[in-house]
Amino acid sequence: MRRVTTLYSSSVGKKIAMALSGIILFGFVLMHMLGNLKAFEGREAMNSYAEFLRVVGTPIVPEYGVLWLVRIALLAAVGVHALSAFQLWRQSRSARTHRYLKSRSQVFSYASRTMRWGGVIVLAFIVYHLLHMTTGTVHPDFEYGSVYDNLVIGFQSAPVTAFYLVAVGALSIHLYHGLWSVFSTLGNENVRVNRIRRPAAAAIAIGMFLGYAVVPLAVVLGILTLG
Repeated sequence: MRRVTTLYSSSVGKKIAMALSGIILFGFVLMHMLGNLKAFEGREAMNSYAEFLRVVGTPIVPEYGVLWLVRIALLAAVGVHALSAFQLWRQSRSARTHRYLKSRSQVFSYASRTMRWGGVIVLAFIVYHLLHMTTGTVHPDFEYGSVYDNLVIGFQSAPVTAFYLVAVGALSIHLYHGLWSVFSTLGNENVRVNRIRRPAAAAIAIGMFLGYAVVPLAVVLGILTLG
């Protein structure tokens, strides 16, 4: 434990913590996107998928047991990711004795400069999305278990859809920067990998944006309906 604490106290340790927690969160984001695409299979398919998530592992574990374990793990990953990012930012700011010596545009890429704000937008959206689609607190006509109907009704609101698309855009930029940098953070400096990591990260980020955006856009365009 002491070794872990000592490692985390360094900037390298914080970067490793960010990378590992980021990988966990990326896996969730990918699976969540695939789950959302179930909407194109219809009401029954999507509601059945949601029911499967609630009962997976039964009767070995109680209903919702596995789902809550996953939620707790994700919350821990979000906490580690956000805390490490904040601490690295503070360290970087404290160490920058000549803050304006060089133009920031020459030092950081656009994605890197927007990582912090993108992270804030994504975090705010996660809170809203849980209140909207999970608890139904801010949903206009939430019905427990009716995942498909809740989704369609929720995205019939133009402001909600616009906020969703902005948040997904911020998430995609965040993913782009994170994916290409994680290889370097974890020590993978293979020349061949370095040649393709930026294009690969861009392709994954764009694919993720499209995969998330297509569902609310399908609702707006009348492709996904309550009928």
